[in-house]
Amino acid sequence: MALGLCLAPATAQAQSLEDVLARLERLEQENRQLRQEVDSLKGAAPISAAPAPVAISTAETEPSATPIRNVEAPTPENDRALAAVELNSGLFVSRASDVSYRMLDPTTHTSRKPLMLLDARRQGDLRDGGVYLGGAITALANYQETNRNSKFGYLMRHPTSANQIGETASEAVLHSAQLSVTANVTPWITAYAELLYDPEQSFGAGTITAVGRNQMQLRKGYVMFGDLEASPYYAAIGKMEAPFGLMDTVSPFTASTVWHAFGGLAWGALAGYSKDGLNIALEAVQGGSQFRSLATSVEGTNVPSRLNNFVADANYTFDLGGEGRDLMAGASYVHGSAYCHGFPVVHFNPCVDDNPAYAVYGQLNYDRWTANAEFAKTLEEWPGTFNPTPPLNQFAASKVSSWGVGARYAAELAGQEVHLSTEFSTYVAGPKGSPWRRQDQLVFGLAAFPASHVKLFSEVVLVEGYVPLNFLSGGNLGPGVSWSDADAKTQVLLVGANVAF
Repeated sequence: MALGLCLAPATAQAQSLEDVLARLERLEQENRQLRQEVDSLKGAAPISAAPAPVAISTAETEPSATPIRNVEAPTPENDRALAAVELNSGLFVSRASDVSYRMLDPTTHTSRKPLMLLDARRQGDLRDGGVYLGGAITALANYQETNRNSKFGYLMRHPTSANQIGETASEAVLHSAQLSVTANVTPWITAYAELLYDPEQSFGAGTITAVGRNQMQLRKGYVMFGDLEASPYYAAIGKMEAPFGLMDTVSPFTASTVWHAFGGLAWGALAGYSKDGLNIALEAVQGGSQFRSLATSVEGTNVPSRLNNFVADANYTFDLGGEGRDLMAGASYVHGSAYCHGFPVVHFNPCVDDNPAYAVYGQLNYDRWTANAEFAKTLEEWPGTFNPTPPLNQFAASKVSSWGVGARYAAELAGQEVHLSTEFSTYVAGPKGSPWRRQDQLVFGLAAFPASHVKLFSEVVLVEGYVPLNFLSGGNLGPGVSWSDADAKTQVLLVGANVAF
């Protein structure tokens, strides 16, 4: 009897396995037949009045193409419908490496990823009803030098003496790892979520090996409503980049100083319009201190309990004649920038008063050339840039501005695309003569693309000035002393790879 009890589950499992294998075989046969039908239509196969016999696939023979009964001749409309049927016949989660690369790339379309996702659906890069899993990993090695002890002004890793000591620093690290899920629930509804691991730019305390700096976070996540094929209007709710400014860079890795100064990330509700080169975006942003570069006062606190911040952006793309030749020009406004804190300046402290900002920008694409230009500035002085303690009290509070220009050339070498780029950007936070006056960044970049979703890169980065956001005008080193140093210089040489899948 014991033997019988043992054999019963085994027999049931064997039968279950046989059922699964039989079902898989049937599904494979149906899939082959469906592909034959699609191929027949695309090849303008003759139309038969009666179904032709279907050859049964064996190990030695493949099924022959089968004419389709009572089907219209191929047209753009039914071609698209059949392609949708084929795409939706998959049983597993799909991947679209090129789309993943564009969505996870922090150097392009930085402030308008939701619109880019909808555009990918419109172009047919993502199927209706599909679920896509993507990811990207960026690894790099670098060597840094500074003329000031433990003051490294390279912004792609948070400047902190907990991680960069002395006058030289070197690293071989994983800069970031990302995972994304895109679900095209219906033609009008898309859900997107992105996980990020970024120990080099984490706000966690401690060294780069501390647990607090080695956490995964939901960097972005939102539900979108819209189908650009049917309507130019769209909307989204969730955690996303603020549509403020351009925030792109022509460099292969290092972000523009403008992004470091004004690139926003927040909870909010976005509404947009996109048609015939005109793009308009309005976002209601959660108040208080948000994740990045956005803050308003809520009853004198930084508690994000009201939708009392907003961002507006509009840009237009001019066709210059010919494919790959266009000029985009735009402007943005944000009601509450991050430059609203009093002295001493500390991340995410409550605002003294809301401080709006504006941005103007342009991007030129002309054959193999790409050029960016951008300027952003607050409308009011940043209260925290005034240190009331002598001798630093001689420097008045200042408005904050940042601007950048850059150009990139896409060459071809040994059959592969190679990018050569140069970009200058600067951050200005104080009056002339102050230690926190400005921080300049000059980047020379080289990138190669062995695949459309793989980038190998190298950069030389030259930084003048050292202006960390926290305590930039002093407040934690004793009276009349500031971390900032206008004469600090940093040189960086780096190589790396960005691989998306």
